[in-house]
Parts: sequence; structure tokens; C-alpha cells
Amino acid sequence: MIKLEKLSKYFGSKKVLEAIDLEIKDGQSVAVIGPSGCGKSTLLKLLIKLDEPTSGKVFIDSQDVNALTEEQLIDLRKKIGMIFQTSALFDSMTVFENVAFALRQHTKKTDSEISKIVKARLNMVELEGTDSLMPSELSGGMQRRVCIARALAFDPKIILYDEPTTGLDPITAVTIENLMIKLGRELSATSIIVTHVLQTVYRTSSQIYLLSDGKLIDIGTPEAAQNSSDPRVRKFITGGLS
Repeated sequence: MIKLEKLSKYFGSKKVLEAIDLEIKDGQSVAVIGPSGCGKSTLLKLLIKLDEPTSGKVFIDSQDVNALTEEQLIDLRKKIGMIFQTSALFDSMTVFENVAFALRQHTKKTDSEISKIVKARLNMVELEGTDSLMPSELSGGMQRRVCIARALAFDPKIILYDEPTTGLDPITAVTIENLMIKLGRELSATSIIVTHVLQTVYRTSSQIYLLSDGKLIDIGTPEAAQNSSDPRVRKFITGGLS
């Protein structure tokens, strides 16, 4: 389970997150929506201690994330797969090397074992036969799928998606959404999706929150979001046109 207690983040005098309380149960698929720059990505970074809160706490499986040693944090991160908005692949490495990177850095697995895992993960995201390609030889959608394959290397219990379909054409976006749905079903992992793309939210999540002025608003299911009378929710969903 993921639990946030009074989590706040300020950059100087700028309030990004303020006293957020949230519980996410194992296996849930949760979306956090909101306009660009509202703090959605910051929230993900706080979950895995890529940034530290101004105040408040983050618990994952009852562990206080910010109290962990470096070694404990590495072990925790092995349970979490992060899909970055920009894919964040190493340009100088092949697809195979990108997916294998963390396995080589943080395990004592043999080359044969790593090869088996990498091929399985690439098969999972339907990228068989791309092992030797460079990121520059891939489309944007394929790069995003390699990023997902890399995030799955350790069989994560939690998958964090940072704007997984932003910048993709509609057909490619649907392909990524279908993959997210498939992974949620097959892995029974907890998913947190931060995005402003409503189609992605409606198709891939079961519970939606809106981040507005540093506060997290519990909207409910996709159906509840579409029928919400809350003016803050209506403004975001309709683009201010209702």
C-alpha cells in the first residue's frame, strides 16, 4: 500500500503540493490529473525520493521512504517501475542495453539470465527483434514501449506513469493505453498515472484525483469524473467551456 501523510512541497515561496493525504491499495489503478505545471510529476518524484518533501511523509509497504538508507532505497526502487514522460533512454545504448542497464547495475545475474529477462520484457511490450536497434531508430511510441520494458525489469509491484501518452499521435496513444491495461491485468501491479490526457485517464484508471492549487481532490471513478458538478473538475474536463 502507498500512503501519503500531510505531504507538502514548496519551491521557495511557490506552493506545489500542500498537506496531501492519500491511500492507494495494492492493485489499484489511480490517475492524478491536472494542467501542465501543477505538480503531478513532482508527486511521482517524491514517491521514489528523486525529490524530498518540504514536510509530510511517504510510506510504501509501511516503509517511511525518506527514512531509508541508500541501500534500502535501492531495494525499494526495485519494486517500482517508472515510465518517464521523455522515455529517458540512453542514446548511446541499444534497446537491449537500455533494458538490461539496471539489472547489470543492481543484481549479480549472469549475462544469460539478463538476456532471458530482457527478451521476455521486450516480448511483453511487443518489441521482439528490436534488441540491437538504437533509440534514434525508433518511433516515439516504440521508445515509450522500451521505457516500459525497462521499468518492468524487476517485476515491479508498483508502476508509475508520467504523461505516458502525451505527445503521441492518437493511434500510438491507444496502443500505449492498451499496453497499460494489459500490464495492469497480467501483473496485478499498483498503477499511478499522472496526465492531462483525459482519454488515457478514462481508459486506464479506476480512481481519479484532480491536483488543483496544491490540493488533491478525490473525484472518484471515470464515470463520476465525467458527471461531476464540482466547478474545479468541470473546468479542467471541459477546458473552461462549460
